[in-house]
Amino acid sequence: MRAVSSILQVILAVILSMGDISASSFLFQQIADGDYVHFGQVALPTPENAGDTANLGIIIGNDAVAVVDTGGSVSVGQNLVAAVRGLTTKPIRYVITTHGHPDHLFGNAAMPPGAAFVGHHSLPIELARRGEYYLHSYREQLGESETNAVRIIAPTLLVDTEKTLDLGGRPLRLIAWSPAAHTDCDLTVLDETTGVLFAGDLVFLQHIPVLDGSVTGWLSVIQRLEQLPARVVVPGHGGQLAPWPQALSDERRYLSVLAQDTRREIAEGTPLERAVGNIANSERDRWQLFDDYSSRNATAAFSELEWQ
Repeated sequence: MRAVSSILQVILAVILSMGDISASSFLFQQIADGDYVHFGQVALPTPENAGDTANLGIIIGNDAVAVVDTGGSVSVGQNLVAAVRGLTTKPIRYVITTHGHPDHLFGNAAMPPGAAFVGHHSLPIELARRGEYYLHSYREQLGESETNAVRIIAPTLLVDTEKTLDLGGRPLRLIAWSPAAHTDCDLTVLDETTGVLFAGDLVFLQHIPVLDGSVTGWLSVIQRLEQLPARVVVPGHGGQLAPWPQALSDERRYLSVLAQDTRREIAEGTPLERAVGNIANSERDRWQLFDDYSSRNATAAFSELEWQ
């Protein structure tokens, strides 16, 4: 058993040259014994990147493999499977989805037969409600050929609160978080052998946090999330690892500023259309893609907090 003891120890370069998102390379890094991560681009999905914007995980046990998220297109999912096959002949037993956004699960159709799809107990409802919208939205962003290959595959192995999956000498602790935070179906995966936490979009680094659930709920979840006995975290977005729980500090600050500024604008009677331009501007230079998501976050926070 080899645990991760520092960031210097976990950033090991195991680079696998796969097919491509186009054809150059699809890179995975070994971050601990049996744990690997692919860092997606900190970018909006485009035909050029094939929706390769989310971080993906591979966890290898004595008997089997789990993958954590499958990416924003079938092409990305195919590269993920090729990466697994480059590392081991063990079967992919579990496909774990951290939440319902397409950049994390549109690669599901590329997964091999026999793999069990795992997710938060609310994820099937979320996909039934928004799946067609996501397909339409991504068709505009990625183009017809990539989107036509996508199949919305809901999990059948559901996590109500907590569940442990065993890959053979490697237990994975899955937690379904509530209340709504980043979304209303957030799931994390802790490799208890190595202390690596695959946090999905409950943790953002570099990339501005994106609010699709509840700002107050997210701040509440962070207080409990930081108690997990992890050593290092793989965020849902951002091209780096970070020590735990220090990794939460920037995100917590941003969400606190978002809530505080929103409450101030509401108290001053500022209408929504003017308020969104005033909220969390002090955070602009701290995050990538700020201008792409700030107004959306402010609108979501305003709609949540104006009745509190």
